[in-house]
Amino acid sequence: MSTRVVTGPRFAAETTALLARLGADSPISDYATLLAARAEPADPDLAGHPDPAVHIADLYLPARHGPVGARWYRHHAAASPGPVLLWLHGGGFTGGDASDLDYVCTRLAHLAGLTVVSLNYRLAPEHPYPAAMLDTCDALHWLLDHGAAIGGDGRVAAGGQSAGAALVAGACLLARDHHLPSAACQVLCYPVLDFGQNTESARLFDGTFHSIKPGSWEENQYLAGQPVTAYAAPLRAASLAGLPPALVIGAGRDPLRDDARTYAARLDTDGVDVTHVEYEATMHAFLNFCGALSAGDHAIELIAATLAATFAPAPGPDPASGRS
Repeated sequence: MSTRVVTGPRFAAETTALLARLGADSPISDYATLLAARAEPADPDLAGHPDPAVHIADLYLPARHGPVGARWYRHHAAASPGPVLLWLHGGGFTGGDASDLDYVCTRLAHLAGLTVVSLNYRLAPEHPYPAAMLDTCDALHWLLDHGAAIGGDGRVAAGGQSAGAALVAGACLLARDHHLPSAACQVLCYPVLDFGQNTESARLFDGTFHSIKPGSWEENQYLAGQPVTAYAAPLRAASLAGLPPALVIGAGRDPLRDDARTYAARLDTDGVDVTHVEYEATMHAFLNFCGALSAGDHAIELIAATLAATFAPAPGPDPASGRS
């Protein structure tokens, strides 16, 4: 496996300017601060404005612990059933919302020609691990079995950003281990794949937009003293064999950069079809800031092309060949 490094003439300058605008990283350390952060809506000038060609609606998906909120995206011109993409936002397992990613999800729906379902999984500390992962598993299984109700045709991919990517990776591991139907492919954008990392990228970039220092308040709220299994930290899985094909996207100025590299390499070693793409000089969560970071649109187009290829019809026999 080789890493494709994407460079852009504006990546470094745009990232530096955005980091200066956002200010120093201030990790959340108490519940009141968390609630205030949750209440702050995304700035569309930074996040990007939704694609007007895509319809947006809010709905609920059935799950074992009760209905889970989601946001539905589908191109206005879509007429027939098609593939579905389950997408999960980031936010350290304690924050974030599907509405933060209206730009990302509308563009994916438009460019890849599919229905996107962005899940508002349960958050810690109100709902510690494994609540969010179970919501992810339940949403994936419902879309596989009942996706026709929202425009699906039974084909489902799953992806997410940061903590959301971790939940997708964990759900795919659980589906494999329990011999359950799974996603046709997984898209993992700068995924959170372990806790307590001591990697080169953690040492170089911790505090650049966010921190992954061990024992943080958010980490403790999410794990709530439970043992860390591979479903919570997929890098700890003994084997990654048998997982769905993967697109792993990393960022060059991210403390989680090396986790993405390692997971992609392990997928490759274990026989999983994987593509690893790293956006040089770009920060963690760059897809949340497509209005300011040109790397975001590039990544959206890459993801859309990957999904379109995944769900492309298999080539049929060549009529001119006389063979079937």
